[in-house]
Amino acid sequence: MRVVTAGSAYLDIDAYACCIAYAELLNRQGIDARAVSSAPLNFSIPGSVLGWHASLDEYRPGPDDEFVLVDVCDYHHFDPIVVLDQVREVIDHHPGFEAYWADKLGAAADIRPIGAAATLVFLRWENAGLLAQISPHSAALLATAILDNTLNFTGQMTTPQDRRAYELLALQAGLAMDWPQRYFSECQAAIEADLLNALAADMKQMSATPNLPRLVAQMTVWDAQALIQRHRSVIEQWLAGQDEDWLLNAIGIRDCKSYWLAVPVLSRQKLSLLLPVEWQGTRAVPTRAMQRKELVKLALAASSEGSNALGTAVCY
Repeated sequence: MRVVTAGSAYLDIDAYACCIAYAELLNRQGIDARAVSSAPLNFSIPGSVLGWHASLDEYRPGPDDEFVLVDVCDYHHFDPIVVLDQVREVIDHHPGFEAYWADKLGAAADIRPIGAAATLVFLRWENAGLLAQISPHSAALLATAILDNTLNFTGQMTTPQDRRAYELLALQAGLAMDWPQRYFSECQAAIEADLLNALAADMKQMSATPNLPRLVAQMTVWDAQALIQRHRSVIEQWLAGQDEDWLLNAIGIRDCKSYWLAVPVLSRQKLSLLLPVEWQGTRAVPTRAMQRKELVKLALAASSEGSNALGTAVCY
């Protein structure tokens, strides 16, 4: 059996959509597949999305199971059900492990700089000639994941392929024109109703990534500025209890901006070395909305440049 799964910390809308839609495609192609995860769903999957009655499958491990990883390529953070030597495909858009998987899987490792992993799954459906047969719920899930991961097409990593995929999937699913605002507003309402669990459900330890705060929490909502104004002290107090080196990246779709909170001086210093940003106390507003994966990309590039500079110095 082919097990389609994702990361261990939480399941966001991109991973959730990819698991369900890609398992559906494999089954249509005659490959026995299941969409499986042991990770909790985060707040990018609100009630109306769960109401589409798309669900993950029950799973009992078998010795001959093969694994497909979606929306994750860092093998330190795979779902614990995954047997590393039995991974057969990786479909992802996060940087950092391209060379490892290319060496291990060759063309079966599809890791590209694109707005959403959901777009890569859409392309699998399209290339198989089966897009007309995709279920409405899988089409709606993939479309919503593209909205979320491209920040409603304002994110720097957005590509023409993401836009085209959304247009075709939204049409197939019958999504309304105002779905983006409704979706992000519903996510915000759910987050504000359970704020501390929402923070816990979308934060990542970045210890392995140099030049970034050790803990980076992220949330994408309709009006991030209003959320921070209402809950700033609670957010700062709770994150300070998780780590002494942290950042909250709150992304507002309404005004296409990121709002950063970082009380620790070290955290602000690390971020200021990555890109020019003006801090007003413990808060900063970059010139555009930025996702955590973009910060990782910047940090990796800075680390690589530092290594090259060091290598040059040694040569001299």
